[in-house]
Amino acid sequence: MSKKTKISNAPVYYALAQVQFNPVAAMAKYVGEIQDQLRHEGYTLFEPREATHLQLNQGSEQEPLEPKVVPMTSWLITKEDRTAGFILTISSLTFHTTHYNTREEFIPELLRGLKIVHKVVKLEHMSRLGLRYLNAILPQPGETIDQYLTAGLQGIALSAKQDYSLNESVFHTESRPLYQTGRLVTRVLRVKSLLGYPPGLLPHALISLPTFEMKEPTDHAVIDLDHFAQGILSLDFDKIKEQLFALHGTIKEAFKATITDYAERTWFSKRK
Repeated sequence: MSKKTKISNAPVYYALAQVQFNPVAAMAKYVGEIQDQLRHEGYTLFEPREATHLQLNQGSEQEPLEPKVVPMTSWLITKEDRTAGFILTISSLTFHTTHYNTREEFIPELLRGLKIVHKVVKLEHMSRLGLRYLNAILPQPGETIDQYLTAGLQGIALSAKQDYSLNESVFHTESRPLYQTGRLVTRVLRVKSLLGYPPGLLPHALISLPTFEMKEPTDHAVIDLDHFAQGILSLDFDKIKEQLFALHGTIKEAFKATITDYAERTWFSKRK
């Protein structure tokens, strides 16, 4: 496939690109200016969101970890049609979409947002870069999930009724130019339910493509691909872009190793 290949029946139903950076405790003071600049880029909806986060504190080596629930604010800055948007916190920026098309359109949007945040806040460094893709296998009448997954991921066949199956693998990867190594986590979940999302991962403020809207529980599978690299580095936007495309390259390799030729023929359109 050429890098401009498009997918006619794209299995991606949710995609995220994230950068973590040095915490900015006063981020709330800058949100208005960041939102205003993103508004001019087409991200016109704005929604603060309050949540809680479980934090473990330890006073000394002899004292046990003490759990503490702390409030956490994030700001959702979203396109008017709710197909894509940004999630800003005091230490991260995430670009997410439920209407994924190509990496050439997806990855530059995170950089667009990061440049605006840096312009307003003057970030010192970044500490993590990552991409994550959720792909849905929704068999059509006459098809099976096994037609889409390679033999090693098809699970155990028994007469007993299966509630679900989960296959997870973790890999250390080469990750350049900014990082020496990265980590790739691949998961394949098979289940009969409505199409869902992993814990803590929801497309807040976004709407799904009609293709992925289920009215009743259905047998399906989700291919979850998460590739990230971490370490404290100064911001170099050209290299960040190169790093993100490198992370995507490994995700693409993992995806192709997960699916069958039948799946590729079904999903991928002719080269454009």
